[in-house]
Amino acid sequence: MLKALLSRQIDRFEQTWSYDAGYLRRLLAASPASVLKFSLVSGMAPRQAAPVASLAAAEIVATLAEDCGPCVQIVADKAAAAGLPAETLRAILDGDVQAMGHDAALGWRFARAVLDPDLDAADRLRDEIVALFGERGLAALALALTTARLYPTLKYALGYGRTCTRVVVDGQPLAPGQYRVMP
Repeated sequence: MLKALLSRQIDRFEQTWSYDAGYLRRLLAASPASVLKFSLVSGMAPRQAAPVASLAAAEIVATLAEDCGPCVQIVADKAAAAGLPAETLRAILDGDVQAMGHDAALGWRFARAVLDPDLDAADRLRDEIVALFGERGLAALALALTTARLYPTLKYALGYGRTCTRVVVDGQPLAPGQYRVMP
């Protein structure tokens, strides 16, 4: 019964986001309980505690550190569905800090500082985040940054991470900048 329920959830996820979740199906065949636990992790971040632009920027940087295509597309699509303007989304994907606006730039710079790592910059940006959004906002960004890396990492570990694709924003394809932190 659990397997059938989770399979239907994966079906809805694939249909909603036009995404091939074959790697989740492989995990489901091996361990339904693992899929259930894994799915709970993605909802950890208190999303209302920080601006959509900051969260999207942090998630895009984190996802680009692990993947160069389908997972980035989902993050972009979810950000657009949450109301992030297409021009802000394009600026985030291009790494154009000047064009992305303050909130997105803050999330983008924070994610880069954490992943690169640049501890001094991360400390300064963390203080700015807390001053603007409070501790819950910092928690939201930290959890968004962390959980965004889980899906592409799992996908690659299970053998499904071989395709780099252009990301489409508002009907326009673009090749996002690569932010891999590891060689």
